[in-house]
Amino acid sequence: MDHSNQIPAVNIYGPGSQPEPEGGRLDYMIMPTGMSTFQPPVLPEPDEVGDVSAALAILDKAGAALQQCGRHGGETRIPLQGLNRHALGLINQILGAGEVSATITGEAPIDIQESVMAGLWRVHHLDGKGNITGDFLEVAAIPGAVRQLAFQSARKQVDTNTEDLPAGVINSPALLVELDEKVRRHRAGDCAHVINLSLLPLSPQDLLLLGARLGVGPVTLLSRGYGNCRIGSTACRSVWWIKYYNSEDALILNTIEVAAIPDVAVAAAEDIADSAVRLREIVEIYR
Repeated sequence: MDHSNQIPAVNIYGPGSQPEPEGGRLDYMIMPTGMSTFQPPVLPEPDEVGDVSAALAILDKAGAALQQCGRHGGETRIPLQGLNRHALGLINQILGAGEVSATITGEAPIDIQESVMAGLWRVHHLDGKGNITGDFLEVAAIPGAVRQLAFQSARKQVDTNTEDLPAGVINSPALLVELDEKVRRHRAGDCAHVINLSLLPLSPQDLLLLGARLGVGPVTLLSRGYGNCRIGSTACRSVWWIKYYNSEDALILNTIEVAAIPDVAVAAAEDIADSAVRLREIVEIYR
């Protein structure tokens, strides 16, 4: 019987196919050593918090919004201006710092930090000097400002010009053509299109050309888990550059994604529903 079309289970050539020299040492990638997981916030005793009635009212609204968001999606923004120091202090302690943060650059920058409860975000609007001009809680899978501003001024196509390419460029022109087609055709609700750069034969000059042609957008997201994931919007509509690092801060996966928002940055509906339960349990302590 002819078995020439089958893939061999054991390599005849390549790593592992030949006997190791005596005293040889196995060299392998260092595995992750830690992972970010939910840590309950450290809370003050109820008799130590002072007047926090306004904080409890706001947290009740946030809890209801989390429940709604977990079931049906949507976004809810709750302003925090005007709270006394006791109320604001309690909210700060309950929120903590979760896995995902974001910065949005521009004339009016925005700093965003997910709380320890998925889907509950702290959003700071800043002036040009870094002073806080707006302080909000936002309940959403991803804050609305990220969706609205990531590609507000982005180009609707990718530059695919192949004239006068730098020496050393090999495969990036073909990738630029692929990205240009996906950008032109992408519509809201479409599945993400992912290009795994780590698996492609790309030279340093290829990566530099991709970076120059795609440009840099205003949104940067950081998602922590095993190591971290750094996500940046580009200057081309719906194109994100995503880099995954292990706990040793070594790059392990380098991708470009055409999507409205990368899934890795979005809180899952079931996690948001869990957040509603956790927040309600915390608030009940201070009734």
